[in-house]
Amino acid sequence: MSKSALQVARAAYQPKLPKALKGAVKIQEGNPTQSVADQDAIKGLFPNTYGMPLIKFVEGDEQAYEPMNVGVILSGGQAPGGHNVISGLFDGIKRLNKDSRLFGFLMGPGGLVDHKYMELTADIIDEYRNTGGFDIIGSGRTKLETVEQFEKGLQILRELNIKALVIIGGDDSNTNACVLAEYYKAKDYGIQVIGCPKTIDGDLKNDMIETSFGFDTACKTYAEVIGNIERDCNSARKYWHFIKLMGRSASHVTLECALQTQPNVTLIGEEVEAQNQTLDDVVTYIATIVAARAAKGMNFGTVLVPEGLIEFIPAVKKLIAELNDFLAKNAAAFAAVPAAQQRQYVIDNISAANAAIYASLPEGVARQLSLDRDPHGNVQVSLIETEKLLSEMVGKKLSAWKAEGKYVGKFAAQHHFFGYEGRCAAPSNFDADYCYSLGYTASVLIAAGKTGYMSSVRNTTAPAAEWISGGVPITMMMNMERRNGEMKPVIQKALVKLDGKPFLTLKQNRETWANDTCFVYPGPIQYFGPSEVCDTTTKTLQLEK
Repeated sequence: MSKSALQVARAAYQPKLPKALKGAVKIQEGNPTQSVADQDAIKGLFPNTYGMPLIKFVEGDEQAYEPMNVGVILSGGQAPGGHNVISGLFDGIKRLNKDSRLFGFLMGPGGLVDHKYMELTADIIDEYRNTGGFDIIGSGRTKLETVEQFEKGLQILRELNIKALVIIGGDDSNTNACVLAEYYKAKDYGIQVIGCPKTIDGDLKNDMIETSFGFDTACKTYAEVIGNIERDCNSARKYWHFIKLMGRSASHVTLECALQTQPNVTLIGEEVEAQNQTLDDVVTYIATIVAARAAKGMNFGTVLVPEGLIEFIPAVKKLIAELNDFLAKNAAAFAAVPAAQQRQYVIDNISAANAAIYASLPEGVARQLSLDRDPHGNVQVSLIETEKLLSEMVGKKLSAWKAEGKYVGKFAAQHHFFGYEGRCAAPSNFDADYCYSLGYTASVLIAAGKTGYMSSVRNTTAPAAEWISGGVPITMMMNMERRNGEMKPVIQKALVKLDGKPFLTLKQNRETWANDTCFVYPGPIQYFGPSEVCDTTTKTLQLEK
């Protein structure tokens, strides 16, 4: 395989580790834990893995470990640094015993069920260190949720003499990991299950998981391109750029990119919901800023839009909730209706209030809200072209204002959606180090005999040597939510905190950024050069810590 000069240079990069993981390790156990909500329900569903203590690793005395075979799965969408989690896991189990072996299940959890796997040896691992993507074993979105799947997985785990399975994924994937850990523990099968926190959306975090891996790199990648667009915007001075960013259920990516690039308009879904804004309120807000800049001769600007914005508008959120339940129960009947009549079929069969909102939406958006759900029963909001919807509605409002003499200017829009561009970027120094530490931590959790834990690395705004490594029970992060018409245990999503420093920093500056042109051009991710350029964490982490 031919390699670029960057790939060759990055292959030589040695990720940094917390001091406690550089030698022999011992465990410090904290207090018993409980779930963030719905304690009785979660405890009832996870009696064998509920209430376990928090774990911290500290320097200890050398001890001998038996060789162990470990399985690893990449689950869900890609995020920069996944290969380094696997590299850290591999190096960790090899340090414990050089005869330990690592097996990768191919194309996600489905590889476990279908018995498709490969052994990951040193020569394979070395090809993928510090690279982006999940292509070492591929990924997939198969849900692990049935006894049949668990038992089929057990067959191959027994055949390969695998002691523990590491599932690298987001909140839904780690929920599945917890369900699997509980099942194998209840059956006394002797198979451990460990999770690793992945998602570029940044919504898998809490006091013990300070950030999900890939968020740092993805935001730097998007911010670079947003900066390029801002530079073009400020050069041509004739376009408003509506930029939609990843973040189905939370606006962390949009907030972080705003802090890095200082656009004219930043929409935060959580704020829209808290203020009970309508779609027209959002459009009026943008149009007001466009008009104010036009009055000063500036017919250009940038608008950042979170992918899931439409779900945060309270009236639309209620509509989507009813649509989710309705389509889950009537999927076959809906599919049998001719496409041209599906919109009317929905209107005729949901509540009057939601039917009125649904009927008021542009045809394209209404159709996108009725499309197939993802495997977890959610609207596929990435398919909804919110950036085009907003610019179209802003344009109409400005035309009406112009007719009334309230607006003098020209409005022309360009549209962008940055999603896949950031998911497989080569990991930043932070993500390379963080992911390697997460994988290495997972190896120590396995050696300690733990199951139902997520790998945790904290104190991440300090130098890597001072990071704190350990484990957090997955049940600690769970609550009950409605999925596909039923209440299910899931990891609670971390939303943007409107009283948190990152959002308050945006709020403090947004009026200045709206009225003036304060664009910042972060430039490309830097790997080599001054530490203040190469080794910075996200502004979100800096402000939070």
